Amino acid sequence: MSTPQPTNQVDVRGPRFAAWVTTAVLVITLLVSTFSLVAAGILLAAQAVVFALGATLGPRRSPYGSIYAKLVAPRVGPASENEPTAPLKFAQLVGFFFAVIGAIGFLFGAGLLGAVATGFALFAALLNAAFGICLGCRVYPLVARFRKIPDQAAA
Repeated sequence: MSTPQPTNQVDVRGPRFAAWVTTAVLVITLLVSTFSLVAAGILLAAQAVVFALGATLGPRRSPYGSIYAKLVAPRVGPASENEPTAPLKFAQLVGFFFAVIGAIGFLFGAGLLGAVATGFALFAALLNAAFGICLGCRVYPLVARFRKIPDQAAA
C-alpha cells in the first residue's frame, strides 16, 4: 500500500503523463487543422474543457490525472517525488487561455490564430512532458506575489 499524499501535493509523474496526452491532442489538432478548421476547433475546445477541469479541480481530479491514477500509478509504484498543486492549477489555467483563443481562431476561420495559439500550448506541454519543465509553474510565483494571501504564520 502506498503512503497517501498531502492534498496539496501530487506525484510529479501524473502531470508529466497529462502533458504527454496533451501533447498528443495538440499535435493531432494541428494535423487536423490542415484539412478542417472546424474539426480542429472542436478538438481544441475539448482540450480547453480538460484544461478548465484541471484548473478548477486540480491535477489529481482532472480527466488525465484520473486516468493516470487509475491505470498508470498502480503499475509504476509509489511516488518518489511530489510537487504542489497550486502552480499546476495555474498552468492549466494558462493552457485553457491558449486553447480557448486557438479554438475561437479555428472555429471562426482564422487558422493562423488557431495554429499559433495551439503551437504555444504545444510548446509548453512538450517542454513539461519531455523535460519536466512546467512553464506555468515557473510563472506562478510571480503571479502569486500579486495575490493577497493571508499570512498563515500569523494565524
